Formats: sequence, structure tokens, C-alpha cells
Amino acid sequence: MLTRRQALATLTLGAQGQSRSPVVDAAEHAWVVSDPKFPARTELAVCPATIPKHDYSAEYLLSEMKTYSVDHVVISHVCYYGRDNSYASHCVKAYPGKFAAIGLLVGHRLHDPADKENAGRLERLIKEDGLIGLRLSPIYNRDAVWLNDPVCYPLWKKAESLHATFNIFLAPHQVRQVGDMAARFPGVNIVIDHIAMIDITAPDSDGFGPLLELSKYPNVYIRTSLHNPSKTKEMPYRDVWPFLRRLYDRYGGKRMVWANFFEYAIMKEVIPFFTAADKEWILGRTAYRLYGFNGNRVR
Repeated sequence: MLTRRQALATLTLGAQGQSRSPVVDAAEHAWVVSDPKFPARTELAVCPATIPKHDYSAEYLLSEMKTYSVDHVVISHVCYYGRDNSYASHCVKAYPGKFAAIGLLVGHRLHDPADKENAGRLERLIKEDGLIGLRLSPIYNRDAVWLNDPVCYPLWKKAESLHATFNIFLAPHQVRQVGDMAARFPGVNIVIDHIAMIDITAPDSDGFGPLLELSKYPNVYIRTSLHNPSKTKEMPYRDVWPFLRRLYDRYGGKRMVWANFFEYAIMKEVIPFFTAADKEWILGRTAYRLYGFNGNRVR
């Protein structure tokens, strides 16, 4: 049986060298454990119990990008570093044009959502550190409602003025909170991570229905993670396809992005219902704009 990497390489090698639209992997983590300049600190980490013992560095990402003919990668700042976004900033600055990055600032084991300094922190993160926005993860605070709490309005107002992108990692019951903020701050681009971790065996009312309803907000986008909602966990995750099709029918290709190298071949070669034009948007054109690869990143 082919590994994920082998399957992807087999399907993508034929495309190398061809003229095409940019291909953008819209979410990969990056970290190093061998460089003392970027230590993972358990007292800061969002996930202190899972700090790895191997690198997944910018240089490794570049090698994967070459293998699979991926032009750009969005680095979703990893939980191991917590609110210390210096490695993500390093990646963006060390390899200009190759990476964009979204950071961690607010939420579980990060800065309190009510902290009045959060807006200023975001401005520094974008203007000085070169990031394009944040990942907000209310999924780690399932019983606390802070995403659309008024204490977060200054952060979102600042994000709007900076044309930032916010990725949201949340549970299905939290989806409606996104709608509140999307309507209130239409200048903030919002990307729903991991299809809101929906339970594909549950009725629409338990999360997927509200996710479809979010499509009425033009600033909401979907990241097409397949492996997390899948129950079989077997590539190419066919059990998730009906839900992907419904998202595609509602949002359209211009408001969808893909992520994770091992899902690239599925999105590019296997999914049968994308039009050729929409596939170009899903594989890269949408993320190219959302994450500032078109040169519009605020400095």
C-alpha cells in the first residue's frame, strides 16, 4: 500500500514544469527542536504534553514544496510555541514570498481575550513580524463563549483596519459565533479550519447546517480538511465527499482553500465535482489572495 507521501508524489510529478496558477498549501505547522533560538517552552505551549522531539522546519517544508510542485505555504503557528510567534516570523522573513503565517495570541493558554493590549499585539505581529493574521481556537474553551464577546471587538476592529485574515478552529456548536463576528467586521477575512470539526454522522442541526448558513457572509471561507471529519480515516476520505460537495455548492471555489500536503492529490486529481476553473481557485488562487502572496501583506 502506498504511503500518503508516495501517493501524492505519484499524482503530482506529472504536473511539474507545466504552466499553471499558483498552488498554495493553506496550512502547515513548522517548528524546530534543534535550534536554541526557537525553543519550545512548556510554560508557554498551548499543548505542553505533546511537544515533539523532531524538526518540521521551514527547510523541510521547502523540500516538500519542491517535491509536490507547491509554490507557497501558509504556516499556521504551532501550539508548541504558544504566543511566542518568533519562529513563524523567522520563516516568513528568511524565505520571502515562499511563506505567509498566521500567529497565536488570544485564547486557551494564550493572552486573555479581555486583555486590552491584544489589538496592539496584533498590529506589531503584522507590521513588525510580517504575519498576516491569527488563528483563534475557541475549540479549546468549549464551555466558554469568548469568540464573539464584546471584549474581542477591539481586536477584530484592528484586524479589519489591517486587512488581516483570521483562521478559526472551533467546534460545531460554536459556528454561530463566527456569523456574529463576520457580520460585525466584514473587513476581516475568516477561514473556517477543519470544516469546523463536524460530526458527519450527526444531523445538520448539530453543526453542518450552521456552517452552510455562514456562506451568506462573503468574508467567510472554508479550509477543506478531509482527514479530520472522516470516520474511516482511509484515503481519499470518500465518506466526507458528500459534505465537501455541499460546501462547494454553497461557497463556490473562490471561497475554498486546501491544506496538508497529503491531501493535495485528492483535491487536485481525485475529487470529481470541481470544475477546472474552480479547481484553480481552490488549489491556490484563493489562498494566494487571502494570505497576502499577491503583495498586499501589511508591513
